[in-house]
Amino acid sequence: MAVIRRKNLKKGLNFTIMSVGASGLGKSTFVNTLCESAVFDKKDYSNPEQAAVEKTVEITPVTVDLEEDGIKLSLTIIDTPGFGDNINNERCFNDILNYIEAQYDYILSEESRIRRKPKYQDNRVHACLYFIPPTGHALRELDIEFMRRLGSRVNVIPVIAKADSLSPAELVDFKKRIMEDIEYYKIPIYNFPYDDEIDDDETIEENNELRALLPFAVVGSEDEVIINGRRVRCRQYPWGVVEIDNVKHCDFSKLRYMLLSSHLQDLKEITHDILYEQYRTEKLSREGVVDLDSDLPENRLKEEQLRREEERLRERELKVRAELTARQNELLAKEEALKNLEAKLSSQNNINN
Repeated sequence: MAVIRRKNLKKGLNFTIMSVGASGLGKSTFVNTLCESAVFDKKDYSNPEQAAVEKTVEITPVTVDLEEDGIKLSLTIIDTPGFGDNINNERCFNDILNYIEAQYDYILSEESRIRRKPKYQDNRVHACLYFIPPTGHALRELDIEFMRRLGSRVNVIPVIAKADSLSPAELVDFKKRIMEDIEYYKIPIYNFPYDDEIDDDETIEENNELRALLPFAVVGSEDEVIINGRRVRCRQYPWGVVEIDNVKHCDFSKLRYMLLSSHLQDLKEITHDILYEQYRTEKLSREGVVDLDSDLPENRLKEEQLRREEERLRERELKVRAELTARQNELLAKEEALKNLEAKLSSQNNINN
């Protein structure tokens, strides 16, 4: 197992993050800050004529190559411009949910092939960052409905956008209200699960620390300035500076390390072992595919049919092998006869000479 993991690490890892939230919350800036490069262009929201135009969600995946802790990472960022910008956002939910399920359907179809492709692209979404506007009040109906719908399909991680627009006290209170809403409405999110009996004390402590930060308060900026002789990414205001990578100013660095390093593999495993398997079971049940582990009469009949088919194939295989053996023996006999004939001819030539 260790050899396989080392080989995978050498080849690199694939990871997919979806970014969801209303326009103007700084999602593009956040992604550019996360990747330390201009992945998405900044959008212009200054045109009032576009404000009343009905918008549709655009699923926009972009892949960038990063290196974290010496490990090559192929990171796919999926932007969803247009989400939450209409009066009726029902279609927004469906577009995003359909995209996530389409990736599961692709994997399911590949697993069902008799001859599987040795290499196929796995585009399943491993984490969905849901950006909450910094209202300071509580979750909106849109926020609650979206996270409830997608929580069973993807690891939803709530984040407070533009957290520097709230004072420290307001931010603490806002986080508390959001988590109370998440608990009250039973919204499934990625809450850094662990097992007391299996996980070590360090893992448990780290996950509890990250749980306490939920929802992550993030600030994004591509601007850099020199402060006390060091170059830092920050947002400058008349009253001071908000350092993006300073844990005392926001949770950006904690969120970035969690996503791209410490919990990357856990997010992938939960996606495959729990979320995908749950979807797969539901899909096959809806399509009427029987479970061969079941003891129902129709399943026992199916097992008997499979057993007979296997026996027929084994008989056919034995017959083919017997025919091949007979042909091989026949060829060996002919070769032996030719050798004897050649030896006889050679001896006659010697006598004549």
